[in-house]
Amino acid sequence: MLKLYNDLSNRKETFQPLEAGKVRMYVCGMTVYDLCHLGHARVMVVFDVVYRYLRASGYEVNYIRNITDIDDKIINRANEKGVHFADLTKEFIQAMHQDADALGVLRPSDEPKATEHMDEILAMITRLIDKGHAYAVENGDVYYDVRSFSDYGKLSGKSIEDLRAGARVEPGDVKRDPLDFALWKGAKPDEPAWDSPWGRGRPGWHIECSAMSTKALGDSFDIHGGGADLTFPHHENEIAQSEGATGHPFVKYWMHNGFVRINDEKMSKSLGNFFTVREILEHYRAEEVRYFILTSHYRSPLNYDTEHLDNARAALTRFYTALRGLPESATAVDESYVNRFRDAMDDDFNTPEALAVLFDLAREINRLKETDSKAAASLAAQLRELGGMLGILQDDAENYLRGTAPADEDGLNDEAIEAMIQARIDARTEKNWGEADRIRDDLQAAGIILEDGPQGTSWRRG
Repeated sequence: MLKLYNDLSNRKETFQPLEAGKVRMYVCGMTVYDLCHLGHARVMVVFDVVYRYLRASGYEVNYIRNITDIDDKIINRANEKGVHFADLTKEFIQAMHQDADALGVLRPSDEPKATEHMDEILAMITRLIDKGHAYAVENGDVYYDVRSFSDYGKLSGKSIEDLRAGARVEPGDVKRDPLDFALWKGAKPDEPAWDSPWGRGRPGWHIECSAMSTKALGDSFDIHGGGADLTFPHHENEIAQSEGATGHPFVKYWMHNGFVRINDEKMSKSLGNFFTVREILEHYRAEEVRYFILTSHYRSPLNYDTEHLDNARAALTRFYTALRGLPESATAVDESYVNRFRDAMDDDFNTPEALAVLFDLAREINRLKETDSKAAASLAAQLRELGGMLGILQDDAENYLRGTAPADEDGLNDEAIEAMIQARIDARTEKNWGEADRIRDDLQAAGIILEDGPQGTSWRRG
């Protein structure tokens, strides 16, 4: 039975969805003003695995991941580039999908955009004003009255008194309390704006998620996810808005993935250690990046360095070497590995332990290859099936191991490699061991690893 760590209760709980057999899940997506970075990749991969595993466990999953397509960063970047904000967001939504597809991230059930849900946003703000949880001021702003919500701080564990003691009051601030946050921002000159009962303006960041999640999943739903950096204030404010507006519990289970660190330092542009997905994919395959993300438990920090990526490459090479030469049409029949794998995943989606099970499975496949090819093929099918729940090991083994031929003219393409291997076979047949060794050494110098076995000689790029 699946247990997950609920950040609302700060303990593991047995997962019981609000509606039997169905899961409603919402994850905070990207603000689309730039390319995806490694932190975005982690969020996408982590909750893609949750999505895959819940479906593999027999649940019908409605998975919503929003897109923030209007906010200060978007407006500023559009102004910098001299383009309309909608053209900017369209460009980066397309780039986000390309990166997600490369990483093997399944498309969610829906991806609502803030600009397409103004009616729902305005309706929720109006309801909050009517219920005494929000107020409008003369400049057209609308604020949430934090003190009107007695449970404020229940997710983050922060107290209103402590927050208020450390709050800064900005010059000219029109809020009643420094903790109050914007639901609607009155229009500024030359900024995108929409009509509202309080004048033209645009929504605050927090309200869009409350409005869109409620529209897509109802007043209450099962899982809300996102990065740990969103716990406060974003998710805390979502709770206050949603429960203040509907009067119902907002989310049953809150999940947050840990921070990404670069060489044990916090990732940030100011430190010069900021990597986009595309920069990383210039040196590593997407499946290697995905595998690397899965080697840490989702709630733990993820430390990025080239050694960890190299280890991911070596691990996938071991898996695909085990799968090599075995039919993909075989049927999986051994449940012992399935049970161990599910025990790991049922323990709060423990992907490192699940990967350890796959290593044991690969080791057994290699042992059986020499003695029982049918049993090896059955276990290979099991390995592919379980790997699929994590979004890995779905490539053709030969395709992965042989990789991509180098683009430079001096590199060896597949045809040249095969010709050299055949020349080595001919040399060995003629007992010309020196020539055979020379060819092997030339291939090795070019990064080509030969593997001699009962089925002949296979190769992979090192």
